[in-house]
Amino acid sequence: MIELHLFGPFNMSRLCAAAFAANTPDEDGQRGVIINTASTAAWDGQAKQAAYSAAKAGIAGLTTAMARDLAEIGVRACAIAPGPFSTPRLEQAPQALKDHLTKNVAFPKRLGRAWEYASLVEAIVRIPFLNGQTIRLDGALSTPLTDMSAAPGR
Repeated sequence: MIELHLFGPFNMSRLCAAAFAANTPDEDGQRGVIINTASTAAWDGQAKQAAYSAAKAGIAGLTTAMARDLAEIGVRACAIAPGPFSTPRLEQAPQALKDHLTKNVAFPKRLGRAWEYASLVEAIVRIPFLNGQTIRLDGALSTPLTDMSAAPGR
C-alpha cells in the first residue's frame, strides 16, 4: 500500500522534475508542474486503512517540501485530496455503499465527478502562483469514525 501510494508518486515526481529541468522556462521561469493525488484519508483515516492513510498523508506532507526543493529549477508541486469520487469500479457497487460514502458530504450530496478533478488539475496548471498546496476536493466532507470493512454492501 505504501509502495504504491507513496513511493510510486515520489519516484514519478523525481523523474518528472529531472525531465522538466531541461525545459525552456516560461516568462515566470516555470519549467513544469507536478500534481499528485493525496486523499481526504490523509486527515481522516478510517479503521483498517492505516497504511493507505499514512501513504496519502505522506503525499500531502511531500507537496510543500517538494515545491520548495524544486523552486530553484522552476518546477511547481501541488496535490489534490479527493473525497468520495465516482469511478468505474464504484459505479458497479451497490447503491447502499454509494449512499454510505456520500452520507457525510455537505454539498453537493453526491460522489465527485471525473470532470471536477480534471478541472482542478487544469486550474492548478493555469495558475502559476498556486504552489506547494494540497487541495481538498470533497464537498466539505466530514468523516466520522467508521470501520470501512463494515460498510453497507460489502
